[in-house]
Amino acid sequence: MEEGLSSSLLKEKSQVHGGGSSGGESGSGSASATSAVVLSTFVAVCGSYVFGSAIGYSSPAQSGITNDLGLSVAEYSLFGSILTIGAMIGAIMSGKIADYIGRRGTMGFSDIVCIIGWVIIVFSKAAWWLDLGRLLVGYGMGLLSYVVPVYIAEITPKNLRGGFTTVHQLMICIGVSMTYLIGAFLNWRILALIGTIPCLVQLIGLCFIPESPRWLAKTGKGIESEAALQRLRGADADISEEAAEIREYTETLERLSEGGILELFQRKYAHSLIVGVGLMVLQQFGGVNGIAFYASSIFISAGFSGSIGMIAMVVIQIPMTLLGVLLMDKSGRRPLLLVSAAGTCLGCLLAALSFLFQDLQQWIKATPFLALVGVLVYTGSFSLGMGGIPWVIMSEVFPINMKGSAGSLVTLVSWLGSWIISFTFNFLMKWSSTGTFFAFSAICSLTVLFVAKLVPETKGRTLEEIQASMNPFS
Repeated sequence: MEEGLSSSLLKEKSQVHGGGSSGGESGSGSASATSAVVLSTFVAVCGSYVFGSAIGYSSPAQSGITNDLGLSVAEYSLFGSILTIGAMIGAIMSGKIADYIGRRGTMGFSDIVCIIGWVIIVFSKAAWWLDLGRLLVGYGMGLLSYVVPVYIAEITPKNLRGGFTTVHQLMICIGVSMTYLIGAFLNWRILALIGTIPCLVQLIGLCFIPESPRWLAKTGKGIESEAALQRLRGADADISEEAAEIREYTETLERLSEGGILELFQRKYAHSLIVGVGLMVLQQFGGVNGIAFYASSIFISAGFSGSIGMIAMVVIQIPMTLLGVLLMDKSGRRPLLLVSAAGTCLGCLLAALSFLFQDLQQWIKATPFLALVGVLVYTGSFSLGMGGIPWVIMSEVFPINMKGSAGSLVTLVSWLGSWIISFTFNFLMKWSSTGTFFAFSAICSLTVLFVAKLVPETKGRTLEEIQASMNPFS
C-alpha cells in the first residue's frame, strides 16, 4: 500500500473501486440532496430495475415458454442460465467501457443492448433466438451492475452516499419482485416487452442528467467537471473545496500503479482473498439463483400454486431487503450475515423436508405449505444480508492498489457460480428435489461457520485498521 496517501484519500479510493467515491462535501462538511442528485439517482437506478427484471423473468415465463416452444429441460436450463454468461462478459468489460465512453454513455449503451435482447425474445420462434436475446440482456445487465453504483457514488455528497448507493440493491430487488408479480398474470412475450420499459425510461432520462464530475476530471475535462458538480450541488453552493478534492484525488490515482490479478495470490493478501472470494462462492452455491430463476417450478413441483408462491415472495423480499439496508450500519456486517446465513440454511432445510415427506407419502396436505414456508424463509433471509453484504465487505477488505483487480476476480467468480447453479438446478431437481435442498442447506450451514471464523467486522473501522488486521505482512 502506498505510504504517502492521507487517510481521506485512502478512504476515497476504496469507495470508488468498491462501489463509492468522493462525491464530496461542501465546505460546511455536509451537503443536501438537490433535485439534480435525486433525478440523476432515479435515472441511474432504472438500470438497477432492468437488472432485477432480467433475473426475475425466467421463473414466471418457464411454463409458458416450454409449452409454446416445446423446450426440453436442458434447453430451458440453457435459456435461464445464459443470462449469467452474458453478465460475465459484460462485467469483465464494464470498467474499460465506463472509463472510455463515460458513465452516462455506458448506461445508454447497456439500455440499447437490453432492448434489442428483449425484442428478440418477444419475437422468438426457436430456442436459439431465445438464447441470443437472453445473452444480450445478460450482457447489458453485466454492464449496468458495475456502472450504476459507480455513477451514483460519484455524484452524491459524501454525507449522503451510503443511503443513495443502497438504493441500487433495493431497486434490483423491486425489479425481481415486480417481474414475479406481473409475470403471474401475463403471457411471457408481453412480459418480455414490458422489460423494455425501464430501459426506455433510463435512455430518455439520460438526456436530462449530468455526467459524473469525477469521470470528466479523470479525462482532463476540468471545466465540464466543475460545471457538472455545480449543477449537482445547486447554483448557490460553494463547490471550491470539493472540486479541489476531486482534482487532488485524480492526480493521486495517476500516481498509483494498479496491481494485477496475479499479484493477489501473495501471502500478504491471503486473508482478504479467502474472505472476498469465499463469500461469493458460498453466496452462489447456497442456491440463490436456482431458487430465483425457477421459483415457479419449485412451487409447482411441491404441489403449490406457482403464481401465489411468487406473489408471496414479493411480499417478503422487498421489506426484508429494506430492513437489511437500514440495519447494515447499525448492527454491523457479521451479525447480519450470521442471521442471514442461518435463515437460508433453515429455509433450505424446510424445503428439503417438504420434498422428503412428499416422497415418503407422509403429511401430503401439509408438504406444499412447508415448501412455501421454506422458500419464503430462504428468500427473506437472503435479502436481509447475504444478497448485498458480501459486496460491501469485498470493497473494504482489499488494499487500495488491488481493488480493481480484486473486483474483477470476485465479480467473475460470482457470475461463474451463478451460471453453474442456474444451469444445473433443473437437472438437480430432476435427480432429487430432496437432495438438492439438503445440499443447499449444508452449504448455507458452512457459510455460518465461514462468517463466524474468518469474516472480520468492518463496521466503524478505518480502512487502515482493516488492512493492518487482515494483511499483516504488507
